Amino acid sequence: MKVSFKVNGKSETVEVSADTPLLWVLRDTLGYTGTKFGCGKALCGACTVHLNGRAVRSCQTQIGSIAGADVTTIEGLGGNHKVQRAWEALDVPQCGYCQPGQMMSASALLSTNKNPSDEDIDAFMSGNLCRCGTYPRIRAAIKAAAKMS
Repeated sequence: MKVSFKVNGKSETVEVSADTPLLWVLRDTLGYTGTKFGCGKALCGACTVHLNGRAVRSCQTQIGSIAGADVTTIEGLGGNHKVQRAWEALDVPQCGYCQPGQMMSASALLSTNKNPSDEDIDAFMSGNLCRCGTYPRIRAAIKAAAKMS
């Protein structure tokens, strides 16, 4: 099946099985390797991308369902997004594996909630796991990013 959509503002057309997870199309077909494979069951958040501005788990999003959609990966944040700047300033990552998914969820949260409370952050980010336990630094970075322009 041919599917056309945008990734980080660039039009792409791929020919793969309709049930192929978006994660594998991004990583293996298109080379966007910033999006990580974690559990494959949408439980850990490592594969989080934005689909039409909403945070989704790309491991469980079938490519056949996104024709015409706009996908943003961690590469699409451009390296200078306020969330990325806050992550760097507060030295959030430890091993770093989950951090692209964490940052994608955090940027989706801040796009709809400009001044999230601790409870807002905890609720929104609850689907993103960090085995290193950097949750306090993640929360602090989200609050710092919320104050940036």
